[in-house]
Amino acid sequence: MTGLVTGPVRKAAIIGGGVIGGGWAARFLLNGWDVAVFDPDPEAERKIGAVIANARAALPALSDTGLPPEGRLSFVPDIAAAVTGADWVQESVSERLDLKHRVLAEIQAASDAPVGSSTSGFKPSELQQGARAPGRIFVAHPFNPVYLLPLVELVPSPANAADDIAAAQDILRGIGMFPLLVRKEIDAHIGDRLLEALWREALWLVHDGIATTEEIDEVIRLSFGLRWAQMGLFETYRIAGGEAGMRHFMAQFGPALEWPWSKLTDTPPFTEALVDRIASQSDAQSGHHSIRDLERIRDENLVAFLRALKDRDWGAGRVLNAHDRLLADRLPAEAKASSATPDVANETELLVLPGWIDYNGHMTESRYLFAGSQCVDQFLGAIGAGIDYVRGGHSYYTAETHLRHLAEARLGDRLTGRVQVLGHDEKRLHLWISLSRRDDGGEVEIATIEQMLLHVDTGAGRTCAAAPGVLARLGDRAARDSRLPRPDAAGRHVGAGRPLPGLAVPA
Repeated sequence: MTGLVTGPVRKAAIIGGGVIGGGWAARFLLNGWDVAVFDPDPEAERKIGAVIANARAALPALSDTGLPPEGRLSFVPDIAAAVTGADWVQESVSERLDLKHRVLAEIQAASDAPVGSSTSGFKPSELQQGARAPGRIFVAHPFNPVYLLPLVELVPSPANAADDIAAAQDILRGIGMFPLLVRKEIDAHIGDRLLEALWREALWLVHDGIATTEEIDEVIRLSFGLRWAQMGLFETYRIAGGEAGMRHFMAQFGPALEWPWSKLTDTPPFTEALVDRIASQSDAQSGHHSIRDLERIRDENLVAFLRALKDRDWGAGRVLNAHDRLLADRLPAEAKASSATPDVANETELLVLPGWIDYNGHMTESRYLFAGSQCVDQFLGAIGAGIDYVRGGHSYYTAETHLRHLAEARLGDRLTGRVQVLGHDEKRLHLWISLSRRDDGGEVEIATIEQMLLHVDTGAGRTCAAAPGVLARLGDRAARDSRLPRPDAAGRHVGAGRPLPGLAVPA
């Protein structure tokens, strides 16, 4: 695939390199930004390196267009070196207001860049107290892992100019995030307030001996957690109201809010005994996994969830699709023209995704055919037989396929598919599809697919002649492809070559 371009490379400064700061570094870096990190922890480079390694294994699997070339990562000795020349500064130091004030003052002594704070609890007006340029500081609160979860709560105060916040939203969208503008300052913003309510109830359930940490997690991940991942709270309850919707749900379950079911405003005694109970139960639940193992398991599951939502253009998947379109818009003009012109374009770019991998760690056999189908779909669109043509009542149906598996493909491999017209008439289309994997040494052909397609009147359920415009474009394409060498394996049947001994058939 032609490398994506974003104009001049931009720089992000990450101040504080913990789990959140490392996630921000990965998010910017893998979206083509240069990243400078300052963290006094002598282990910061190692820790952030582990986060970025996780991101490299996960984030590219969410993009169908390909991410831009990775930016440059540097670790610098002080805040001034980090923020000099930065287009965005992300502060992610510990949740101590006095520390944040000192760090923000150092940042603004060396830079006029916008400063987003990852704070999970402080209001922007609190962060801005005593600042040289309070209007350049705002809350940009993400969720872990920052490189996969798209939401960032963008919280301004009256000191922030609307244009500056709009510009911040554009930057965040540009790195694939969903900047939710929180209109009013409030402690802990929106997400953490909701999480805090659930956390309090969970602590009470453990404290009172009603449930273990594992049982509580099973309740969440096997029931409403699955619903929340794709419909949230209110949309889920709207469905629970049946055909009458949310008004019926509120009328039916509203009185229960007055019952003493929850302890949202009370916290259980935070004693050593409670800490020991929770810690020991957590060890029994997950102690057989290292933290790095759990991170990888989490990321692989999130990628799978997000890919499913992406296919349906729903929830977080809609954000991912919007980012793909943004990345595609940044392709060089000549690459756009190439991909849009059927007389020039003959390639489809594909990325081997987690769901394509089998138990051997390779691309599973059915996905070779799926990848070939993607190439044919693009080809049909180029000759005028795409989805609009199908909606009009005509389509090409596959009548016969011969697939050869020639080499392996693994997670994250980039594939190139090419379609060649071997023959056609008004009702039939004979295609050859080649799939190749790009390696440092060049291309390796991993599969070939030979197909016979029939043109069909979908309403009548029988073959018919293709539309004149489709046949004209197909003729042009076939004439061009006739100049290509005919593949040696074209027309080959299964097992052609050295014959295998057959089984004796009983008389």
